[in-house]
Amino acid sequence: MSRAFVRNDGEVPEEPVERRASGRPNYVTAAGLALLEAKVRELAALRAALAAARKPGEQAPLPLRQAELDLRYYEERVKSARLVDNRGQAFPDARFGATVRVREAGGAEREYSIVGEDEADPAAGRLNWASPLAAALIGARAGDEVGFTRKGGTVSLTVLAVSYPGKD
Repeated sequence: MSRAFVRNDGEVPEEPVERRASGRPNYVTAAGLALLEAKVRELAALRAALAAARKPGEQAPLPLRQAELDLRYYEERVKSARLVDNRGQAFPDARFGATVRVREAGGAEREYSIVGEDEADPAAGRLNWASPLAAALIGARAGDEVGFTRKGGTVSLTVLAVSYPGKD
């Protein structure tokens, strides 16, 4: 086999992975903004520690380059953040920042919170406001039936309650 088609991982330096924003408005809850700001502080400290450990004249190691790219991403996310603070509100319909309790067709109940992109965690019930499920829930009130399409077909949910977290 020709050496042209054999890759030796020791010869090819790894490159850091650059995060890219979606291009949608960067709506954040108060908790989401706090998380972004904490991430900036964490990455700034990491970058400083990695830079201090770097030997003079040495190319920046991958962890340092990754920390710099990540820090730039999170700094931009903080700058572009549009705080939507609906804490303590009593809106009857689901909006950004709402927690929506639903019943699935099979009877199981779940709660979803509608949050910003960077704080979304579907497994924990925190939905990116632009996701199909969050889009179906936005505007819904207790008693409404909502449906959304996902792999495997359309899912129907009954909205049981809409609430907003209290202010700290």
